[in-house]
Amino acid sequence: MAERHECEIEEVNVAPDHVHLFRSFPPRYSIAHVVGVLKSISAAEVFEKFPEVKKELWGGEFWEDGYFARTVGDKVTADLIKRYIKYHRDEIRAKQLLLSFLIFC
Repeated sequence: MAERHECEIEEVNVAPDHVHLFRSFPPRYSIAHVVGVLKSISAAEVFEKFPEVKKELWGGEFWEDGYFARTVGDKVTADLIKRYIKYHRDEIRAKQLLLSFLIFC
């Protein structure tokens, strides 16, 4: 997915109620576009591989409408964001790791 859309996934963490994702992409794409593509493709992949998941969701939607995006700069560096994401990785359960692997592969 990342290669096809010219994005690089640099760090990822799946938490019980949200996903941390650090990625880089060409400046010709807006953050909203990249998030929209990520959500639509990953939801389609999950529903294809695990059709029973859609039945368990309220309204059949995999992702919530909102998201938070932060760009890197002088004070908030790429290394700082990667460390933040890695710190939260310690709290991931094995089942969540498997799901994130299936989504992003």
